[in-house]
Amino acid sequence: MTFLKNILRKKALILAFLLVCPAVVYAQEEVVFASKVGVDTLWVMIAAFMVFIMQAGFGMLEAGLIRTKNTCNVLMCNFLDFCMASVGFFIFGYAIMFGVGNGFMGFSGWFLNNIEPGAHIPLYAEWFFHAVFCGAAATIVAGGVAERMKFQAYLMYSFLISATVYPIVGHWIWGGGWLANLGFADFAGSTVVHAVGGTAALVGTMMLGPRIGKFNKDGSANAVEGHSMPLASLGALILWFAWFGFNPGSTLSVGDGSAIAHVAMTTNLSAVSGGLVAMFFAWKLFGKPDLTMTMNGALAGLVAVTAPCRFIMPSEALIIGAIAGIIVVLGTIFLDKVGVDDPVGAVPVHLMNGSWGTLAVGIFGHKALGLANDGLLHGGGFKQLGIQAAGLLAAVAFVAAMMFIIFTVIAKITKGLRVTREEELKGLDISLHGMESYKGFQVFTTE
Repeated sequence: MTFLKNILRKKALILAFLLVCPAVVYAQEEVVFASKVGVDTLWVMIAAFMVFIMQAGFGMLEAGLIRTKNTCNVLMCNFLDFCMASVGFFIFGYAIMFGVGNGFMGFSGWFLNNIEPGAHIPLYAEWFFHAVFCGAAATIVAGGVAERMKFQAYLMYSFLISATVYPIVGHWIWGGGWLANLGFADFAGSTVVHAVGGTAALVGTMMLGPRIGKFNKDGSANAVEGHSMPLASLGALILWFAWFGFNPGSTLSVGDGSAIAHVAMTTNLSAVSGGLVAMFFAWKLFGKPDLTMTMNGALAGLVAVTAPCRFIMPSEALIIGAIAGIIVVLGTIFLDKVGVDDPVGAVPVHLMNGSWGTLAVGIFGHKALGLANDGLLHGGGFKQLGIQAAGLLAAVAFVAAMMFIIFTVIAKITKGLRVTREEELKGLDISLHGMESYKGFQVFTTE
C-alpha cells in the first residue's frame, strides 16, 4: 500500500511539473518581451532628449549669426517654438499624423484620446519622440525670418505649423498616408522635418522682404555680420551632437545595435564631408576659408543624409555630404543674387539639402538595407528616384501653399508680419521685449 502511494505521489509531481512548466516558459517569454519593449523605449526616450537639445543648438547658431540688438528675440522664438509645438502637437498634431483617417490625414485621437501608438513602444514615448521632431521643424524658420518679424505673428505661425502643416506631411510619409503607400522613403526626416521647415522659412522670408540695408539699389548684397561666431560654432556643434539622437533614434528599436551603429556612421561621415567640401569650395571662390560656410556645410551634410542614412553605405554618405557642401555654398550665393534675405542660411541648409537628401535615397539606396527598391546606381532604375521626386514636389508645394495662406491670415490679424522701420533699426530686443542681450552694449538715438 505504501509502495502504491509513493508511485501515485511521483506521478502527481510529474503531472504538476508538466502543467507548471509551460506557464513558467510563457512567463519567461513575457518577461523577455517586456524587457525588449522597455529597452527600446529607453533608447527612444534618450534619443528624444538629445533631439530636444537641438532647440539650444538652433538658438545658439541663430543668435550668433545675427546682430546683438536682435539676440533676445531670436532666442525667444526658439524657446517658444517648443512650447507652441508641444501644445499644438498634443491637441491636434499627433492625431492628424497617426490617427485613423485617409491617405491625406488622420481624424481621430485628439488630445491623445482613444489612439494607438504607431510603433511597438508606449504611446507617450512615441508622442514625445515625434513632438521634438515637430519642434525642430518649426524652429528652422526662426533663422530665416530673424531680425524683422513681429513676435505675436511668429507665435501664431509656430502653433499652426506644428498643429496642422507638419503633421499632415508626416501622415503622408510616416503615418501610413498616400506617399507611404507609394513606397516613398524618408528614414529620419529630410523631407518631413527639413524640407518642410526650409520651405516655410523661404515663404516667410520672401513675404517679409529683406532687412534694411541688406541689398543696394543695384541689387547687390551687403554682408550683415553676425555678432558672435563662438555662439554660432557652439550651436552648430550642439546640433551635430543632437543629430546622433535624430537619425539613430529613428530606428525606434535597439535590436542587436547594428542598425543604430550603421546610421550613426553614415550620419557622421556625411557631416564631415559636407563641412570639408564647403570649406574648400568657399575658399576657392572667396579666397578665404569661411567659418560660417564650414558650419553650414556640416549641417547641410547632416540634413542631406537624414533621409537615406539607413539605406546607404558609409562611402556613399561621403558623396552625399560632399554634394551637400557644394549645394549650401551655391545656394547661399543664389539667394543673394535673387534678393532673398536669409540671415542664417536656413533655406540652403534645410530646404535645398533636405531636397537633395530625399532624392539621394532614390540614387544611392539599397534594397538589401530596407528600401523598397534599389536606387538608380544599384540597378533599380528610376523607380525609387521617381517616387522620391514626386513625393518631394508634392510636400514642398503643399507646404508653400499652406504657409502662404497662414502667413497671409496672420498678417491680417496682426496688421502686418513685419515690425516698423523704427523698431527694426532700434533692434527687436528693446523694441519688442524691453531688454538687452548684453547690458550696456545697446546704443540708440532719437533720430
